[in-house]
Amino acid sequence: ILKKENSTNLIRIFSPEHGFYSDISAGEKVENSTYLDIEVVSLYGKNRSPSDNDVKDLDVLIIDIQDIGSTYYTYVSTITNMLEAAAKHNISVIILDRPNPLGMLVYGPTREKFGFIGMHPIPIRHGMTVGELSIMINEEGWLKDNLKSNLVIVKLENYTRNAEYELPIIPSPNLPNKRSINLYPSLCLFEGTNVSAGRGTKMQFQIFGSPYLDKKNNIFNFIPQKNSGSKNPKHENIICYGKNLGNLGRQNKLNLSFLINAY
Repeated sequence: ILKKENSTNLIRIFSPEHGFYSDISAGEKVENSTYLDIEVVSLYGKNRSPSDNDVKDLDVLIIDIQDIGSTYYTYVSTITNMLEAAAKHNISVIILDRPNPLGMLVYGPTREKFGFIGMHPIPIRHGMTVGELSIMINEEGWLKDNLKSNLVIVKLENYTRNAEYELPIIPSPNLPNKRSINLYPSLCLFEGTNVSAGRGTKMQFQIFGSPYLDKKNNIFNFIPQKNSGSKNPKHENIICYGKNLGNLGRQNKLNLSFLINAY
């Protein structure tokens, strides 16, 4: 749209983890590219923040990105880095807000240690839209060196927080549907353990299991294998025993206590 608009000069596009088309697996470096002869600068390659040269010729930065409502997801970290770069160079920022597919329910502990996966002291499931969270980051002084961005939010129309919302385009290869997005905040807690959350299958973040779990009490099994979403899945080509949560309805909310009691 901006490319066709005569009143604007689209100079550069920035892409986050998973790339411009949201089709690159988690953690994989993304190279710079082009789209419609416009330079696409990767913010998940050698740099995770734009360089001074990347932004010095910009008047306005437009952010249009679909977060999924959980602190594990790195899109909010990329937004934070962009807000800092814009504030440093006195560039105005327009955020085109998008719904939070997890809705307004807030739960989980608040981070005390921060990194690119989770930069801010917010719960695992934060219950905010991209626009709301960006205002919070900007106004709470969470940008480096007390920077503050000139921020404008284009608000959502006809959006109610309790409404069911299914993303029209998947945000990344390992979140293929609404069910995986709903279970992601809980099952992602297994990522740092020897339990697989389904990467390397077609039911990512809808199942969990491990070769080390009891076969008798865990009759569901699966074998993680390389696929487009995971080049080196945990327990690759090994039978994992666990649970299939794919049939859980929305009312059967998976929460932290469920995971604690599971084993």
